[in-house]
Amino acid sequence: MTDRLGLECQVCGFVGMDDGSDGFFYCQRCGSQADGIRDTAVDDDEILLTKENVGGIVQRRVAVVKPEPLSQSQPPSQFWETLRTQEVDDDDGVGPTEPIDFGRRPRTLSYEDYYSEIRMRYVMGVQIMIELQVKALVEKFNVCPIIVDMVEPIWLRFVASTKLFSDDWADEVINESESQVQGETEAVVPNAKHKSEPHNILGKRSVMIWYRSVSKTIPLPYSLAISFLLCHLAREPILSTDIAKWTLEGKLPYFTAFLEIEKQIGSPTNACPLSSNRMFRPLHCISIQKLESLAASIAHSIGLELPPVNFYGIATRYLWQLSLPVETILPHASRIYEWSMPSELWLSGNEFRLPTRACVLSILIFSIRILYKIHGFGKWEKGLTKRKDGKESKILDKKAESESECKMSSLSNNLVSESYDKLLPKQSNLDATKILLLLESKYSQLIDTSVDGRDLETYLEYCKNVVFAGVELSFEDHEEDQIIVDLWNYYHKEEEDHKPSSPSSNCGSHKRPLDFSENNMNMNKVKKPKDENDAKISNETQKEKAIRGMISNMEEKRFCYIPPRTKIKRADDYLHYTRKKDDGNYTYAAHADYYILLRSCARVGRLDVRIMHGAVLSFERRLAWLEKNIDQCLKEMPSFQVSCELCQQDDMNGDESMDFLS
Repeated sequence: MTDRLGLECQVCGFVGMDDGSDGFFYCQRCGSQADGIRDTAVDDDEILLTKENVGGIVQRRVAVVKPEPLSQSQPPSQFWETLRTQEVDDDDGVGPTEPIDFGRRPRTLSYEDYYSEIRMRYVMGVQIMIELQVKALVEKFNVCPIIVDMVEPIWLRFVASTKLFSDDWADEVINESESQVQGETEAVVPNAKHKSEPHNILGKRSVMIWYRSVSKTIPLPYSLAISFLLCHLAREPILSTDIAKWTLEGKLPYFTAFLEIEKQIGSPTNACPLSSNRMFRPLHCISIQKLESLAASIAHSIGLELPPVNFYGIATRYLWQLSLPVETILPHASRIYEWSMPSELWLSGNEFRLPTRACVLSILIFSIRILYKIHGFGKWEKGLTKRKDGKESKILDKKAESESECKMSSLSNNLVSESYDKLLPKQSNLDATKILLLLESKYSQLIDTSVDGRDLETYLEYCKNVVFAGVELSFEDHEEDQIIVDLWNYYHKEEEDHKPSSPSSNCGSHKRPLDFSENNMNMNKVKKPKDENDAKISNETQKEKAIRGMISNMEEKRFCYIPPRTKIKRADDYLHYTRKKDDGNYTYAAHADYYILLRSCARVGRLDVRIMHGAVLSFERRLAWLEKNIDQCLKEMPSFQVSCELCQQDDMNGDESMDFLS
């Protein structure tokens, strides 16, 4: 920008034009190009001579130029021009038919100006939001940069599929708003402030009608769905749980993206008077379940065939989170995955279907049970005794025996046969007790507390940067600013006062009430009773206490505890659990070994343990059906016989040459 003019923008009414390097003039506020004005390299001395003749406004030689479509600013991205070309250009090529007066009032915005600006500004803002999210995924979470190049074709195809840029879109939206009202209604008198804007026959602002329509066609959560879809196409082990988590934490630009959007597209204009805060600030985050189905729906709308999820990457990640040996479990899980290829590993537009991560975890659970023989043998109960003194004790009572009447079936003929025997060595040295005790001990650590487990200071910073982003102090209100500083200082002072003091600093005259640490210190000073029978608890009682706690935990999730199996006919039988309907609700019968593995996998996958159990049962039924029908399918396969004479001749020649060589 080399020169400035005191001209009034025909779009936003701002006085001030910048001289661009291309010879045209642009508004300093909204960036719109001035119509009918072009720099013809007039000397500065000549400008000063003509300044007095136009009342203080610099006049330059006018060159007839083609009017540009209504736009906010220069394109913020490399493919925004493609979207702009979809706007309808009503220029007849004749040019202006009357002289242009520099001192005239801003032109009246037309009906087309309003809906074109609202539509273009909203689509442009959502596009910028997607670009910001993709940039954050690449820079903060090491996602493959290939997703940057994938944004353009997917986003443009999706926008084209919505028909937002069709010629009759604006009229159809207005007609629909008028037809939704039944019966006779009184027309609303337009507000004087918005009197110049177009209204429908009911007196409602067309600006709001168009905005609601375009925001309903492309809601803001679609940006997260497209970002997730890009990661899925790039074969990245990024889950819907990750997108939702990073969004709530403010690491993905979603709640605060409107700040950057306004920087790129400028402030509201007369044609689109809605603020960026209102247009591009979402009120809530999309649910985890809805994110997958929405991504699949977007792909379906543009005719995109999706691959399955990256099973190897996701399975490796879950095994690492569970602290389980990846090199032992993953090869066997991969064989089962490649053999079964369940349809649940593809994204589906059905919101109520099991998520893909549930299928991945089901394959892992099935593989772990096969490898470690987790079939109700009581490995966890035995581990409770070994953890104390290395001895095993029998603690099954009659009440526990009665609970074992819950239905249970063995699929020794179907689920475990020759196919599954090949997956596991005949003499396996894998110890299930260790991994079960490990999963039980770290179960409470598997929960994700990064969002809700913040301290007060971190939470306040989160509210300042994310929740109340864009909220500024009153203009030159130093008193309010000082109050905030005083409150922060008071908070830090209180934190310092309540920090636990070191033992060497307890010699002050001020005495505080005893806390738990001091009470515990006093209790430790009490002498232990001489009678060891009253002081010590037997190993059997400790084990029973742990089992009672496990039974209570299972009952909270509507699971029925089954004691370890005593009469075992075949040690290699894969135990299949069923569910029982009681009073309209399902009750699940399971051993503690299986339940510990199940609930740990459900927690890392952020799933309900009953949903996780249902996914496992569904996968087991699929394997049983495949194994039952695979022989029949192989017999019914058509035999491929060579019928081509040329191929038969080549085979004969090949046989003769082999005989000759021999």
